[in-house]
Amino acid sequence: MSKIVYRLFKKKRIYFSIAAVLFFLYAYDFMEMRISSATFQHILSENPFGYEAKFDYYEAEGRKIRYLEIGNDSLPLIVFIHGAPSSSSFWKGFLRDSSLLAKAKLMAVDRPGYGYSDYGQPEVSVKRQAELIAGIIKEKRGHHPAVILHGSSYGGTVAARIAMDFPKLVDGLLLQSASVAPGEEKTYDFSYITEHPLLRWMLPGPIHVANQEKLSHEIQLDSMANLWDQIRAAAIVLHGDADRLIYPQNALYAKEKLVNASYLEVQMLEGRKHDLLWNKRDLLEQSLEKLLVLTSKKMQFSGAIQ
Repeated sequence: MSKIVYRLFKKKRIYFSIAAVLFFLYAYDFMEMRISSATFQHILSENPFGYEAKFDYYEAEGRKIRYLEIGNDSLPLIVFIHGAPSSSSFWKGFLRDSSLLAKAKLMAVDRPGYGYSDYGQPEVSVKRQAELIAGIIKEKRGHHPAVILHGSSYGGTVAARIAMDFPKLVDGLLLQSASVAPGEEKTYDFSYITEHPLLRWMLPGPIHVANQEKLSHEIQLDSMANLWDQIRAAAIVLHGDADRLIYPQNALYAKEKLVNASYLEVQMLEGRKHDLLWNKRDLLEQSLEKLLVLTSKKMQFSGAIQ
């Protein structure tokens, strides 16, 4: 009897994996995983200040990263880093938000392999991803009094790594549903099944890239375990206590590790899952505005000492 139950269970898992693959294949366009620069620019033009989004590419060591900026150069810079599978298009609501645009210049990047950043070509090294995005920020840093990173899901992993490796570059850090604790996340069977050479060709580019990243998460997070004390930025960590994709233990791990953050706030959101970007947007914006205030005070304090 136990063998029969096991076989039925195994078949259900396989069917679920196939269904998930089909969903991603046919929902790809609906999910807007990449939007052309011209179309995206038109979408973002619908903001109360009449700002025009500017798109550009950063190239280094064989990789090409698309990024966009919108807002006033003299204000602090907020950099949005998406999860997987995704692209800068997932931030479009934030990028035309009147409250944020009044207080900061906004930037969003297509992480390597997503959007228009070497589409479909994975970069599993978080260190390398951090270096590429940090390269963009370095070029802009002199124009802005402060830099704040907002990393969602695996984008939070990359944001944390930037703050570790380039602590003088980052003043504020918002980790939203971020994958930071080795082994504390769900890996679905289809991530393994669809990476088989006979099936890989069927996948849209970002799904293949996300799979490659997913299967290397634990190794990458292990490599960051001893670097958390390098983070000096003010940090806010938001996580749903019902998140079954990136488990709530990730937020507790970050709380334990962020020992040198200039400010630390951790919120576990009751009953919330891995969808804070959609159902807790107000809280995310409030957290960014709080980091803007904190970093402003820090700049004022530093200026007074000098």
